Amino acid sequence: MARNVSDSDSVRRQNRGLVLGALRVQGPLSRTALAAVTGLSHASITAITQDLLAQGVIVELAMPETTDARTRGRPATLVGFNRAIAATALVEIDVNRARLSLVDYGGVLVDRIETPLTPTFFAEIAPADFLAERLGYLQRRNQDDGPPMRRIAISVQGILDRPGHGLKWSPIAHLAGKPFGQQLAEALALPVTIYKRGRLLAEGARWLDPALHDASVATVFVGSTVAMGMTFRGQILGRGDEGATEFGHMNHIPNGALCRCGMRGCIEAYAADYGVLRSAYSVPDTTPPAPAVPAQAYDDLMARAPAGDRSATHAFNQAGRAIGFGLSRMMAVFDPTHILIVGPGARAFPLMRAEIHAALSSALVCRINGLPAIVAHRDEKEPIFKGLMMKALNDIDQSDFAGLA
Repeated sequence: MARNVSDSDSVRRQNRGLVLGALRVQGPLSRTALAAVTGLSHASITAITQDLLAQGVIVELAMPETTDARTRGRPATLVGFNRAIAATALVEIDVNRARLSLVDYGGVLVDRIETPLTPTFFAEIAPADFLAERLGYLQRRNQDDGPPMRRIAISVQGILDRPGHGLKWSPIAHLAGKPFGQQLAEALALPVTIYKRGRLLAEGARWLDPALHDASVATVFVGSTVAMGMTFRGQILGRGDEGATEFGHMNHIPNGALCRCGMRGCIEAYAADYGVLRSAYSVPDTTPPAPAVPAQAYDDLMARAPAGDRSATHAFNQAGRAIGFGLSRMMAVFDPTHILIVGPGARAFPLMRAEIHAALSSALVCRINGLPAIVAHRDEKEPIFKGLMMKALNDIDQSDFAGLA
């Protein structure tokens, strides 16, 4: 008897998860559409939505009015997420900044704060203490009308430790070796999950472009670092949530330019913003990379290259060559249909395109199958933020609300 009850609860939980997952992907739907998307019966959909409505997880929404004369009868009623029932805090930590966003259960941005980071920032304050203070400030700013926070999701650059409490290595100075995720969870009594930025690139690209949802895609971030996320026929590639590719630290030229990671000859040492500036100003390759590059300095180089500045043109050619040959090596083992260039460097893609194409054309796979589609997605689409948000909201769906009340 106990086994039958357990099995029944498990099935109901799974079905509730299917409904919440469908709403997360599709947006508000009618009950008829939910039945079609999930494959559940109309009776099951009716029972599940009644429970979720009673618990305040979802709300009914009126179908937008239409002037189509062919539409007859009563308009369908849609169901969608109750934005007021929960929120998640999203933390993006980069070399230059920490950005914290409060997002409600419907995926709507409620508030956002940003703090510039210096190379000594986390030597002067413990990462967990800094994040706890900033998150507390974000909560206080929205305590009157903001939904309750249920999850904290953090995007970082580097290699995660196996428990997922922190980083084993990171280009962000003084961040590695500290279990800030675990410390933050204990301080705020909230679940905290740390995600590697490369995996979020792949996740976000799928959410931003429905046409890529089931495609094999390599998403390359170019900016203060160089990173990659990959999907194979819609499935994220990588070793759990702690892994993904370290594309930027693939060796491009043995014993070449010094990288922020301490190695020499990495793709990042030529293609990240500090590598482009170092090349443009003929700084020796063995010079330690700048801890941070002002956005204006990179923008100035992008303006100089089309105007005929040979040093700037050479620097972007080198960057394109490094990215292109890295991609050609990757394509010996993984053949994506699309390559997306994202981040600040996406604006410089026209300056790097020729060298990227030339390097890819040297790969056997490309000679046989042709070049994959290469698209530059500008910063405003924010694939990292989108991927982080959807990870966190899906966790709330399945961990907090799919279970029976």
